[in-house]
Amino acid sequence: MASSVFFEELWKQYSDKTPSAQKVKTLFEKQGNMVYNDHIAIRTFDDPRVNIDVLAKPFLAMGYEPKGEYHFEAKKLFAKHFEHTTDPNAPKIFISQLKTNEFSEQLQTTVKQLLDTVTPDVFTEDNLILKGRIWSTPSFSIYEELKKESEYAAWMYVNGFCSNHFTVDVNKLATFDSLEAVNTFLKENGFKMNTSGGEIKGSAAQLLEQSSILADIVEVAFIEGPQKITSCYYEFAYRYKDSNNELFTGFIANSADKIFESTDMKLQTS
Repeated sequence: MASSVFFEELWKQYSDKTPSAQKVKTLFEKQGNMVYNDHIAIRTFDDPRVNIDVLAKPFLAMGYEPKGEYHFEAKKLFAKHFEHTTDPNAPKIFISQLKTNEFSEQLQTTVKQLLDTVTPDVFTEDNLILKGRIWSTPSFSIYEELKKESEYAAWMYVNGFCSNHFTVDVNKLATFDSLEAVNTFLKENGFKMNTSGGEIKGSAAQLLEQSSILADIVEVAFIEGPQKITSCYYEFAYRYKDSNNELFTGFIANSADKIFESTDMKLQTS
């Protein structure tokens, strides 16, 4: 699959699950902006069948290479980001994985049994990231049990493989000169921001500022019946130049840690 087709399909699936993302993109365009994507984030488990190295394969084939590595002690996550070797406008790819062996036996067993139900050939397909939930209809009781230990695990159980979020490159917006101005515009248009760790995560001193709107709430068919839970969200990033006068291209673990919480159901009612 050509890279352009791959990314178009990734956006289509993401925006179908995240109606607010398309609404925000359209609002920016109506203001006279061309919307560029800073990075795409993907979640997975550390199981060798679906870990970061597996999900990175199609991107490596497109000309990406690994850059930074990140550790999230509280959420028990590990992540890597990838950048295209020749195209500076290509979105960065951020893939995180849950360190399942740091959780209870129950969670570890649930994840392993989940993956065991999948035909092994599925894990080797180049378009695994486009396949969404590759296991059967989820149980709401299992979702609730997973959520007690890890909101991330519960989200993965329901959503499977897809883009967790796309990110607007605020530096390239023609009519906004700061992330604060973007946030004000979003709130004026009725969007609710993720305020965990502050509305803006990061700082000019750290060379990266990030914000996000809360994930969309969608109805999901569980075995026990339909329930409304979080799907995906839209992020916004503003980058600063380093001492070499080049834009910082990495990520700040403490900021990303709070951005992850955009899918947390608790924030939806706070």
